[in-house]
Amino acid sequence: MTPHVSILVPVRNEAEYLSEALVSLSAQTFPDIEAIVVDDGSTDGSAEIAEAHARQDSRFRVLRQDPAGIVAALERGRVEARGSLLARMDGDDVALPGRLDAQVEALGDAELAACGGRISYFPDVAVRDGSRRYEAWLNGLVTAEDAARDVFVECPLPHPALTIRADVLAAVGGYRDRGWPEDYDLVLRLWAAGHRFRNVEEPVLRWREHEARRSRSDPAYALEAFVRCKVHHLRATLLTGFPSVVVWGAGPVGKSFARELQAQGTRVAAFVDVDPRKIGHDVHGAPVVAVEDAAKFPDAFAIGAVAGEVARAEIREAVAAEGRRDGVDFVAVA
Repeated sequence: MTPHVSILVPVRNEAEYLSEALVSLSAQTFPDIEAIVVDDGSTDGSAEIAEAHARQDSRFRVLRQDPAGIVAALERGRVEARGSLLARMDGDDVALPGRLDAQVEALGDAELAACGGRISYFPDVAVRDGSRRYEAWLNGLVTAEDAARDVFVECPLPHPALTIRADVLAAVGGYRDRGWPEDYDLVLRLWAAGHRFRNVEEPVLRWREHEARRSRSDPAYALEAFVRCKVHHLRATLLTGFPSVVVWGAGPVGKSFARELQAQGTRVAAFVDVDPRKIGHDVHGAPVVAVEDAAKFPDAFAIGAVAGEVARAEIREAVAAEGRRDGVDFVAVA
């Protein structure tokens, strides 16, 4: 019998946590599943742990391959999957029992292509302030409109908690290895194709923090890689037809985006800032102007590039007063 949901679990050397992760999938209150564990060349017994679990729960399958990376493991699992919905899970996290029930119900809305859900980082002693800020921001994105508005701020769906229609994932090209985060690349392609997504209001995942996490060690998840990813997708979508950009914010975020925009071939016409010490100076060859002078660049696309939510809200208010619209001639990034 064909399962409704196929869960993709790429694994490499996660023996310390894997059993807890797999047990949490077996405990889902939505029973119509298969779980495909793709062991990507583990050397610590992860494959054996997964195979032992599969002997106890026949809904689990274990595939082994030589180490080829997470994208290759995800794509192998995707090819093997039989469900009309694909769910993601990492081998070091814990799915809450009602996760799939909540997400399958949400995807009963035919207009929704994918969903995540509310998460909580653990254990407390390992969670950094930045992760807590991301957690709070992420957990607030429970409408498709909010997720789309902030899609260039950070990845608006937690990848280990993603559930997506299999045909939609196939239509946008599956997972790709471009040297930046494969999950964010996927979400930005979903957005660019006009698909809607959001996080369900229910808590769905306990997201484990530890120093061996891929996001801590793989250069594809470094800050610079995220910026490259965002700029690439901005240039392919919102920036089309605009001769230049104006960057609101001449601090570290604005400067990093300006450098990458210029590196990828987009001209920065100016920076807009409120700091009088910056106004009148040049940054990366572009003048820093005051807010009241921003209207001198009507043909440029505006990018609000600041880290804090309060500053981001202030920029949104200022550009709206200038007549700009989110997703048309303005976008917020971070």
